[in-house]
Parts: sequence; structure tokens; C-alpha cells
Amino acid sequence: MGREFKIIFTYTLSIEMKFSELEKLCKGKIQQQANEAEIKELVTDTRNISIRAGLLFFAIEGINHDGHEFVTEAYEKGARCFVVEREVSLPDDANVLEVRQSLLALQMIARAHRLQFDYPVIGVTGSNGKTIVKEWLTQLLDYKYSIVKSPKSYNSQLGVPLSVWQMTAQHNLGIFEAGISERSEMERLERIIQPTLGIFTNIGEAHNAGFESLQQKADEKAKLFASCQKVIFSSEYPEIRRALEATVSEETELIAWSFEKLEGHQFKVLVGETELVLKLKFSDPASVENAIHCVVMLYVLGFGMDVIQSRVDTLNSVKMRLEMKQAVNRSYVIDDTYNNDLHGLEVALDFLHRQNQKKKKTVILSDLYQTGLSGEALYARIDDLMRNQQISRFIGVGMEISKARGLFHTKAEFYDSTDDFLSSDFSIQDEIVLVKGARDFQFERVVQKLEYKAHGTILEINMESLTNNLNYYRAKLRPEVKLMVMVKAFAYGGGNFEIANLLQFHKVDYLGVAYADEAVELRRGGIHIPIMVMNPSSDSFRLLKEYNLEPEIYSLDQLLDFMDFFEAEDHMPPIHIKLETGMNRLGFKANELKRLTEILTLNKKLKVRSVFSHLAGSEDPRHEDYTKQQAQKFESMSEEIFKVLWYKPLRHLCNTAGIDNYPNYHYDMVRLGIGLYGFDPVMDEEKKLSTVGTLKTHVSQVKAINKGETVGYGRLGFAQRDMKIATVPIGYADGYLRAFGNGVGKMNVGGKLVPTVGNICMDMTMLDVTDMEVRSGEEVVIFGENPSIHDLASWIHTIPYEILTNISQRVKRTYISG
Repeated sequence: MGREFKIIFTYTLSIEMKFSELEKLCKGKIQQQANEAEIKELVTDTRNISIRAGLLFFAIEGINHDGHEFVTEAYEKGARCFVVEREVSLPDDANVLEVRQSLLALQMIARAHRLQFDYPVIGVTGSNGKTIVKEWLTQLLDYKYSIVKSPKSYNSQLGVPLSVWQMTAQHNLGIFEAGISERSEMERLERIIQPTLGIFTNIGEAHNAGFESLQQKADEKAKLFASCQKVIFSSEYPEIRRALEATVSEETELIAWSFEKLEGHQFKVLVGETELVLKLKFSDPASVENAIHCVVMLYVLGFGMDVIQSRVDTLNSVKMRLEMKQAVNRSYVIDDTYNNDLHGLEVALDFLHRQNQKKKKTVILSDLYQTGLSGEALYARIDDLMRNQQISRFIGVGMEISKARGLFHTKAEFYDSTDDFLSSDFSIQDEIVLVKGARDFQFERVVQKLEYKAHGTILEINMESLTNNLNYYRAKLRPEVKLMVMVKAFAYGGGNFEIANLLQFHKVDYLGVAYADEAVELRRGGIHIPIMVMNPSSDSFRLLKEYNLEPEIYSLDQLLDFMDFFEAEDHMPPIHIKLETGMNRLGFKANELKRLTEILTLNKKLKVRSVFSHLAGSEDPRHEDYTKQQAQKFESMSEEIFKVLWYKPLRHLCNTAGIDNYPNYHYDMVRLGIGLYGFDPVMDEEKKLSTVGTLKTHVSQVKAINKGETVGYGRLGFAQRDMKIATVPIGYADGYLRAFGNGVGKMNVGGKLVPTVGNICMDMTMLDVTDMEVRSGEEVVIFGENPSIHDLASWIHTIPYEILTNISQRVKRTYISG
């Protein structure tokens, strides 16, 4: 089953939407109208504008970005229709609609579009598993249905309308997910999706901040199914049942299921009075729950168990996010295999566009299915996207895309099959490659060929979580307060350039590094925002001016060395003066200020960019008085410096814990460090952060040992009974310290924490998996959600900083994004 069931359809809408109709639909007022344009595409980001007519650009004002600042760029890229919230100046050939709220207008347009179609629509919500359930349903049903679905995890107030806009008359099934973070949001999403069938995956602690209780959150999520014909849920969650019974209409059929684990991978699923017996290839609890939701939906749709089992056997694990991996020849590969929807391509291209590590960018793409467009229209559209994103090289794989080679203006190569492509002399060097393809093209083989071959331990960095944490701290600041983010020590182990690139995109004001070499690497990679070097040595002064870096100056000797080095220069790099207020590490002491101010007065070439100090105990309430003394000292010392300057430099004192606890001391700028990576010294604050890093490996071998045998060096692992030992490829050379040996450390195997056995080796660790079903190749989590880095730190009596920064650079970093 596969490609023979897929059909390429011609794109037609049941009802055309004209620009003039938007005034009444969106309750707005037309500022200017040059012509009667047909609306074909909705865009909120100028990077997603392609060269085609019918684009409607929405200027949406967000927390950190205002779409009104990009209307001119949108016009220059070809947009001629605009929805705005205030008056804008555009040429006479533009159509402009002013509304009260652009996001609400987008939702109203998507809702009107949804009303054109009467085929089944499955709505999916819950605390976890939404995206996996949606993707698995698509895998199970795409042989029979022409499916339109949410790309990736597009389940927000913005993502849902953009997803629903993809519906065409040529689709015959929709699958959309909906996520919320506070009350009143789901009613708006329900009006857009209007699902006829529903899956409520589960209810848990994720995204709890906007709700008073678990039941309140369940009640809010249940509103998605207010008018559904049938809703599927697990009987394990009484909050879901109560919420649905209180929310849905009397005509809605509630379908609860439960299951019983049988031998091996067999499961008995109870749906009302019906028993469904099936075999699943997944054994972890989350995957079992997600798979059973899908199985019950197929049962509700009328499929027999023989068909259901045959389809379940084809399920592949779902890559939840785009993954950027290190590749051969100083390159990167973005892995988006098994995803082949058009809107998902736009999302992936946007992610590619934001990567500045390499100038050369390549796209490898297979035939696309079920887009609602004719072949000619589809591949002309793809060529528009390639040109708009300035792709250096395009490679098309498949019979259909190869037939359309004449439509491409980008430098392009074409191959009829994946085998043909892999047998070619294709190579990469100093570039970023996006690999995106339909499942039956098996593009994971392409990724395997391009990927840098390191050992199987990976530190997975979730860039979406990192962005969430950044915005969490930004929301604590007054609008005028600037933000410096620390990316020293290889960005706390996460990879300094990749993270700096994201921070630059989100317009942080400064980056902080420990040494000049770290800053030079960032500059060479395309990072252009200001960088403060916290510990510059005299032999690195030559790099400061060459790479536009700003040093921390913390002593008179260092300042004099700095001035001597640049004595013959017309200009010196701006400096950041550090004051000693109680940390007793680096900085000018109060009795050195007289000499410092004399030097500043006499040397007009010295430009002080900021004056700062460091709090010694801002995370601990016991040190509140000491922190206040530090702040008072900082204020008085910095005022002495300001008296001799004709300008006022920035002042900054607060680290991550200071941002939390001392808003009065935010001054002109704050320095965000470990909090960005999901760890806050103030534990109550940490609960509101997202986990950024997950360290993973796999089982190399499983072996049985007899009672009385020993394991590892020094024979310290002693079997007091017959045991099963799993060996995993991570050791103290990778940063998994010897202190974790002999049962102190634990790893997550199949959802269960299992202890180490014996000493930790340089490259390997042994685990006790007795009484478990564990196979070679099975995933093992060293830290992430469970166990957390806090767990690891507590086991060996250290701090999360040490765990993170100990991770060796030989451990491959993979960057994932929504």
C-alpha cells in the first residue's frame, strides 16, 4: 500500500474570496483599494512570501516583533493585499484593510474558508501527544484519504487558521491539532476547526501556568469538541470524562477506551463492549497511548481489525521537530524526512533561512502528494519558494518533480528515484542542506549518507523551548531594559554558534562570552550583534578591534595594558568596566576609583559602553541584605564614574536569579545565563521554564550474567542474582562522570529509570535492565524530562552548570525546532 493510492488533484475553491468582501467579514475598514483581488494565500511573515498573485499579508503586533515594520518589505516582495491595525503608507496599487486586531481577522477569514467544506474533520487536543497522534493518523489513513493536516505542531491561535486555510475541495479528510495556554482560547479555535470527530489525548501538568487546576484545563480543552459527532478519550483520565460530559452536545457520542497488556507486544483494547486485540511495535507508555487513540479512530471510521493491524504495522516514529545535525565536510543537514506537505515545506524553508552558519544552502525534495494543486502549479510554486529564499542548489527526486524540471529557475538537478540520487556523485561542502521527502522515498538514507558519523550519543537542543525561556525572562523586564545573554562555555554545553544565531534572530541586545576565541568564532559565523568578552587576555587584544568585540576591564593593570596596545590607534574598542561590590572575584575596588576616573578623564579615546558588577547570592533569600548592600555599593561607585563622563553608559547588575528576585535592580540591562537553558536558581521560577537539552544514547548490547559474576573495571559491579546488563556508548570522556557509577546514576530505558552497574568506563556505561524487555538499539535518555539535570546533579552533589558544561564536544549536537 502506498503511492498507487495517491492522486494529484487540480486546485479549485468552492467559493472565491475577494478583497472587498474582507471589510464586512473582518468588521474592518478599507484604507485603500486599487483593484478587486482574489485571495489565494495568507502570510504573516515576509520570509514566506513567494512570487505570486493573491497574497494577503497580515501585520500582527507581537511581544517582540511588530508586523507593521515589515509591510514595506512585504510590498517589495510582491504582496499587494494587506491587513493592518493602524494606518500605513503603501503605494497606490496596494489594497489595505484596517482592522481592530489582525490576528482576529486572520481567524475570521480561516473560519469562513472552513465553512465551504463538509468532509470529516478530526480535531486533536490534550496536554501531550497531539502532534504524534495527528501524524500517525495521517500515516494510517493516507492510502485511502486525501488528507489536509496541521504542518508540524501548528496548533496555536496563529497556527490553526494558517493550517485550516490549506483545505480545498479536493481533500476529503482534515486532521488539525489545537493547543492552548490559557482560558477562552479554545472557543476561538473551535470556531475555526469545527471538528466533526475528536481525540482528547490526555490531561497532565504541561502548560499549567494559565489554569487554576487540572480540571479547569480539561474543561477548557473540551470546548474544542462542543459540536463533535464522536469524541475518543482514555478512561484513565476522569477529568476528561467530566469535562466532556459537561461541555459537548447531547448528540455527541463519547467513546472511552482502556487496555490490558498481554504477552510480548500484544494489547487488548476495550472500546465499550468491544475487544480489539492488536500488536504494537512500541512499548513505552506514551507511544502505546498515542497508538491506541489512532487504532480506536480507525475502528470508529469503520475499518476492520485486519486492515487496522496491517496499517499499524507500517507506523514509523515521528520526528516532532525539524532536526539540524552536523554533516560531513563542515556542513549541516536539516532532517525533515517523512514530511511532504507544502505548508510544511514553507516552515522548513523558514528554518533554513534563519541559519547563518553557512552561506550556501541546498534543498533536496521528493515528489509532493495531496497538495490540492496541479503538477504545473505545484512545482512553479516550489520554484517561487526556492528563489524567494535564495536557495543555492535544488535537487528534485521523483518522477513527477523530474517531469517539471523546465519550471525551475534555481540551479537544479533531478533524479527519478532515491536510488538514482544515492548512486550519483553528489557531495556537499560548507553548506546547509534541507532534506524533505515523502515516506516512500526513504530519505532517511540520504540523511545517513550526509550526516557526520560520530558515536551514537546525542545532545538534543530544543530551540523552541529555548525561545520560550527567552520570552519568559523578557516579559519580566521593563520595555527599556536591554538584555545580554551569556553564551560562554560553548553556550553552557549547547553549542555557542547555533544558539547565538537564534538569539540574534530574536534581537537580544548583547551576547556575553568568556574568552575572545569564543567571540571570534561567532563573528566568523555571521553573528553581528554586540559581544562582551568577559576575560580578555592581553594577547587577545589584537582580535578585539579586528572582530568588533568589547572587552570587560576589571583592573588598573589590565586597563593600562589595553591602552598601551591601542596607543597608536585612532579608536579603541568600547569597554565594559567591572566593579567589585562583594563577589570578590574580579573588578575595581572602591579605593581604585580615583585612579580609574583620572584615567577616564585624561583619555578621551576610552569609550565606556557599560559599568557592571556581579551579585554573589541573588538566588538565596538568606542573602537578601547582602544583595541590597551590593546594589547600594554598585550605585555609589558607578555614580563616581558617571561624574567624569560626558555621557551615561549602561548599568547592569542582575544575573538570572537577580532578574527573578530584584526587579528594582534591573537598571539599564540584565544578564541572562543558565535560565535560558531551563534552569533557574530560584526553584519556583524553574517550574515555569521549558526543558532545552536532552542527552540521549542507545543500547549497544544486552547480555545475561549469572549470580556471582562481576561487571566492569575493578570488578565493583557484583551480581547478587542472575542479571541482564545493557551497555550504552557514553562514558566519562563524554562528560558522564565516574561519580555516577555503582548505582549512583540512573538512565531512562523504556520509560523506567535503571541504575548503573560497576564503574563508569571512558566510553561506556553498564545498566541493570533485569526483568525488562530491552533490545539492542533501543533509546536511552541520560537526562531530559526524566531524569532531569537536577536529578543528576543531586545524585553526585553538584550543580546543573557542571553537568551541562562537562558534556564533551565529541558528543554530537542536534538542534530541533517547531
